[in-house]
Amino acid sequence: MLTPTTDRETYTKNHCWQYEIRKQNLASDLNESKLTYEKASSLKISDFSFSYVPKVDKETCQKIKEFITKHEWLGTMPHRPTHRFIATYKDELAGVVVMSTPNAFSLLLGKENRDKEKLISRGACISWSPKNLASALIMYSIRWMVANTEFRYFTAYSDTEAKELGTIYQACNFTYLGKNSGARAKYFDPKEPDKGWFTDRVFRHIRYYKRYANELSISWQNDWNTRHSMLWKNVPPLIEVELKRMARVHQSRCYKKKISRKHKYVYVLGRDKRETKKLRSLLFSLNPKLLNLTYPKQRGT
Repeated sequence: MLTPTTDRETYTKNHCWQYEIRKQNLASDLNESKLTYEKASSLKISDFSFSYVPKVDKETCQKIKEFITKHEWLGTMPHRPTHRFIATYKDELAGVVVMSTPNAFSLLLGKENRDKEKLISRGACISWSPKNLASALIMYSIRWMVANTEFRYFTAYSDTEAKELGTIYQACNFTYLGKNSGARAKYFDPKEPDKGWFTDRVFRHIRYYKRYANELSISWQNDWNTRHSMLWKNVPPLIEVELKRMARVHQSRCYKKKISRKHKYVYVLGRDKRETKKLRSLLFSLNPKLLNLTYPKQRGT
């Protein structure tokens, strides 16, 4: 089975990695679900149930994590997940969508609306599911978010190195924002080979700053960070300099490779037609050069 640590340059098939995973999992998935191929082929979207999974439901959250590990090409949960949605068939998990806080807000609707963005960071369906289950689950997730939260626009990426086009987002009528997103390079630490390739955000993670502090025999203070970010204003200037120097040293010892930029999409939705029209008009007025772009059709970097 393909995994994130597989050398991407060796993947030469014309379809995306996610579809290849579906193909490879089909036999075992059918067997585990006690379904025949004929029965699975007859399933319709109406045969499935959709629901939101609160984070307090630890058992289902663990099942979601395991599902992503097996069926999603990245094979890991995202950083800072916030909302989880599932599709089930006779109580069996058949599809998952995970939303999270963006690493960097896109400001597509202006700074005043930055907190209304949510990132669709992970998604996968079991191999025997109908091909349109993914799009149905995505739209259910978005509508639930709009009805129950203040989030109004939902961004998503398609990885060109995994030969993704964003076909599902195209089917859902997302707005295409071009191929100029994501990290420009990835790194590999020979001292941590099991970690695989990662972006430069790793060097700025709190847990790594804590590791650098430990290597420098610096006693970490609780007010130096929140759960997700550093509070540099509370860190003594000389210690800040040393921690950032260690991050640069760590980065310099890692192997580096350039990667292709990702396709980016956005879907804007309000609680009624009036709000939707207002928000979409704002999107077009603030981003005239990015909008009305043609959906990509050619796979690859």
